[in-house]
Amino acid sequence: MSGHSKWATTKHKKGAADKARGKLFAKLIRQVEVAARDGGGDPDANPTLRTMFAKARDNSVPLDTIRQAIKRGTGELEGVNYEQITYEGYAPSGVAMIVECLTDNRNRTGSDIRSTFSRNGGSMAEPGAVSWQFERKGLILVTKAVPGKPEVTEDDLMLVALDHGAEDIADVGDAWQVTTGPSDLGAAREGLEEADFTVESSELTMVATQTVPLGTEADARKVLHLIEILEDNDDVQNVYANFDIPDDILELVEA
Repeated sequence: MSGHSKWATTKHKKGAADKARGKLFAKLIRQVEVAARDGGGDPDANPTLRTMFAKARDNSVPLDTIRQAIKRGTGELEGVNYEQITYEGYAPSGVAMIVECLTDNRNRTGSDIRSTFSRNGGSMAEPGAVSWQFERKGLILVTKAVPGKPEVTEDDLMLVALDHGAEDIADVGDAWQVTTGPSDLGAAREGLEEADFTVESSELTMVATQTVPLGTEADARKVLHLIEILEDNDDVQNVYANFDIPDDILELVEA
């Protein structure tokens, strides 16, 4: 398992308990609102909304709050008109990055993202310059050990997951990570839950097709610091990067 996968999984697991929980809620609500605006307010007929709905619930966003966001998206309630913008760039050590934003002010957000890159050893890139190094995928985390249930083995999971569009299964510590095509994410999650597996989370993400190794603690800290500052921006919804940190270096950074 790559250091990138372990770092991303660890970050997800601690997210709900972070001091930034309120900021996370705001971003998830915005994603739900935009999904409802673009594809309608019925999760059964809008796969993107269904995915965003599940992601919000996985992170303990209250159901009433999600429903209000859907109503703002469909126009039943007054809301802000957010625009989706994607920026591309490079972090230190030549790490490729994609930054997905939802904003009500394109000029403000573009200026913020550009200055964040330049102040932290990175640089912006033209559209398409780095996106070819990533593929859109669905990721599902399945808990290995649940009280009162037998521990989930890779073989147990594979028998069900492959029948529901899974492309790969990876060990990420105390969970299994199931990778699917973007259009198979919802059906795969439903199939796993119907088979009585405990799903921690599911989301659409960008997976790097090639990675840049970060062999020193200093290099790893520079890249992760840039990502953390970008993610702290209210308009930034997702940051994807193609770095790989060896486990021994990752342990030093986390310490």
